[in-house]
Amino acid sequence: MGITQLLFWLLTTLTLGSALMVIFSKNPVYSILWLIITFFAISGHYVLLNAQFLAIVNIIVYAGAIMVLFLFVVMLMNLNMPSSPLKNKWLMFAGVISGGSLLLVLVAALKDTEAMRNGILMQTGDIGLIHNLGKVLFKDYILPFEISSVLFLSAMIGAVVIGKKA
Repeated sequence: MGITQLLFWLLTTLTLGSALMVIFSKNPVYSILWLIITFFAISGHYVLLNAQFLAIVNIIVYAGAIMVLFLFVVMLMNLNMPSSPLKNKWLMFAGVISGGSLLLVLVAALKDTEAMRNGILMQTGDIGLIHNLGKVLFKDYILPFEISSVLFLSAMIGAVVIGKKA
């Protein structure tokens, strides 16, 4: 067993273990901290795939910015209050649109994975390079990229709705 395989299994165990702790932690702050560990472990997988740019972006954007934002939102919410009444139909509609957007992004991202996997296995691909990543992102995946920006916008609107005082 080589060092790469050992690192892969170590990172996989860490990723799955911390992801399970996200689900089973009773305290939401602990769940967020476990999710940050999960993001760091996934960044380790990116490094093993020779996608160093994605690893750094994952650490800076997800583990750094977004998870700190989640942590602040959870700390600002008063979780001891009884549950709020049901929201109106427009918020439910916005949730369905957001979920559909996420599904569309996932389907678009996974449609060409077989060709990419073969390129990685044969070590002929240069997927992790920034130049090629930018070309593919803004040429082949422009629609999912824009849909993900709408998804982030809807998440920000949801954070405002949650944080708004009644």
